[in-house]
Amino acid sequence: MGIKFGPSGISQSFYDEGHKSSAEMPEWLHKMGLEAYEYSFSRGVRISEKLALQLKENAEKFNITITIHAPYYINLAAAEEEKIKNSKRYIIESLTAGNLMGAKRLTFHPGSASLDRREALDKAKRVLKEVIKEADDLGLGHITLCPETMGKKNQLGTLEEVLELCQLDERLLPTVDFAHLHARDNGRFKSIEDYEEVLNTIEKYLGKDRAKIIHVHFSRIEFTEQGEKRHWTLLDKEYGPEFEPLAQLFYERNMEPIVICESRERMAEDALELKRIYQEVAKRVSKT
Repeated sequence: MGIKFGPSGISQSFYDEGHKSSAEMPEWLHKMGLEAYEYSFSRGVRISEKLALQLKENAEKFNITITIHAPYYINLAAAEEEKIKNSKRYIIESLTAGNLMGAKRLTFHPGSASLDRREALDKAKRVLKEVIKEADDLGLGHITLCPETMGKKNQLGTLEEVLELCQLDERLLPTVDFAHLHARDNGRFKSIEDYEEVLNTIEKYLGKDRAKIIHVHFSRIEFTEQGEKRHWTLLDKEYGPEFEPLAQLFYERNMEPIVICESRERMAEDALELKRIYQEVAKRVSKT
């Protein structure tokens, strides 16, 4: 597979250049030198069958791996049965659309931890089991489900909580959002050892083979005592975390994640910068 880089959503420059349809993204990204594209259903699953099929065709033509992000308001640990029902529906609708698009992975938010954290996680596990069964029954089980680490402390989504969800089925992979982990732990990543601790924990829970191909979100982030406040760009150097130490570990461990950049407005440009950093690190480390 090899490590792949791409944006979450569409950079402002795409529109500034006169492009209008996301169907044009695969060619645009390919020409930039990127290999992945995360299509976000942030506010609901709204894509026509025609556009989904165009996107799939163009992604295959230009060798772009499509991943998708389910609506933000999923909560697998909700107290209300109606919210649980809707959350399951959002995931299935995302998978259905993703199937038309040729998507390989689906990232989703696990939910809130307004209940006792253990109780919330146990409920999310029960509901996710039901989602996996429904997806399999509908022939959608080939799309990898990727619960995401979250950036606010009141959300379900510590690294360990996400990894416990992934233990439900060997097909599941974590979306490890390093910006979110950095924010919820008040600036967690200060050294290569801090990143190493995360990767070691993933290996401990899931084994080396699955740890090698995790889904990754990366950007700089602003945070408060409560965690995540706002994503920024790689140009906003007053915010962390830094990618270089993580890139070194990806190379040294021969890892092949899909790395999705969530920078504000210049996510494709920053994805390319992440790729450049990785290549520079690989060149340097290979000489030592």
